[in-house]
Amino acid sequence: MFTESGGPLGHPPGVATGERQRTLPARLRVLYVVALLRTRRWIGFTLVGILAIVAFGLLSQWQWHRAIEKQDYQQQMVARAQQDPAPVESVVPPRGALATDREWTSVTATGTYLADDQVLVRKRPLNGSNGFWVAVPLRLTDGTALWVNRGWTSALGSARQVQEAPPPPPGVVTVTGRLRLPQEGPQTQPGDLPAGQVTDLDPQALSGDVPVVPAYLELVSSTPADGGELTALPLPEIDSARNLSYAGQWLIFALVAIIGWWFFLRREAAEDAAATAPREPVPADTPTP
Repeated sequence: MFTESGGPLGHPPGVATGERQRTLPARLRVLYVVALLRTRRWIGFTLVGILAIVAFGLLSQWQWHRAIEKQDYQQQMVARAQQDPAPVESVVPPRGALATDREWTSVTATGTYLADDQVLVRKRPLNGSNGFWVAVPLRLTDGTALWVNRGWTSALGSARQVQEAPPPPPGVVTVTGRLRLPQEGPQTQPGDLPAGQVTDLDPQALSGDVPVVPAYLELVSSTPADGGELTALPLPEIDSARNLSYAGQWLIFALVAIIGWWFFLRREAAEDAAATAPREPVPADTPTP
C-alpha cells in the first residue's frame, strides 16, 4: 500500500522519520478519507446516509406543510364564523349540499322546533368531560327541517342510563349559528342505545323522509333566548404546534445523520493513518525491553 517514494498513501521522501510521524496525519488526512470513501463498505454507508437524510428532510417538509395547512384552515374558519350572518337558504342551495369551503359560515334561520324529535348525540367530550350534544330539528317556513345543535350537556350516570335534556323554546324562533357539514351515521341506530340517544348528528338519517337541509347549525344565539342550561360550543382550536415540533425533530435527525457519518469517517481515517505511519527507529544503545 505504501512505497518509499511516496504516493497517494505513501510517505513523502526526504523527510526525517520523526518529522514524518508528526506531519503525516495533517498532510495526508484528506487522502485517507478519500481512500475510505472509495471502498465498498463506505460507499454503502454513504448511500444509506444520503437516503436517510433525504427521507428525514422530506418528512420534515411534510410536517411543516401540515402545520401551515392547519393554520390557514383556522384563519378561514374564524373569518367565516365572524362574518355577518346570511340566510341559510342562500348558503345551502335547495336540494344541494353544503360546499366544503362554506363550512363554519355564519347563517340565520327562522322556524319552529320539533321538540318531540330532540336527541342526545353520544360521546361528545368538552374540556375533558364526557357529555352529549343536544340536537333538535327546526322546521323552516318552507317545511324543510334544519337540525340545530343547541349545545353541550354533561353526562350523568352510566352509559346505559336514559338522560333528559332541557326542552327547546316553543313557538317561532330565529337562530343564528355556524353551518357544519353533516356527520355520517348509520341509517339504523344500534338497538342497545338508551332512548333518545344517537351516535352521530346525521340530518338525513335522523329525519327519514322529511326534507332536510344537508347540514346542521351550531347554535350561537337565539331569539327568543334558549333557556336551557346548555354550554355553547366554542370554535375548535386547531393545534399546529405538534406538526412544527415534528418538523424540527426530523431536521435534527438529518443533522445527526450528517454528523455521525463524518465523525465515524474521520475516526476510521485517523486510525488507518496511525496504523500505517512509520515509527521512529530505536537507537542501537537503547535496550529493548
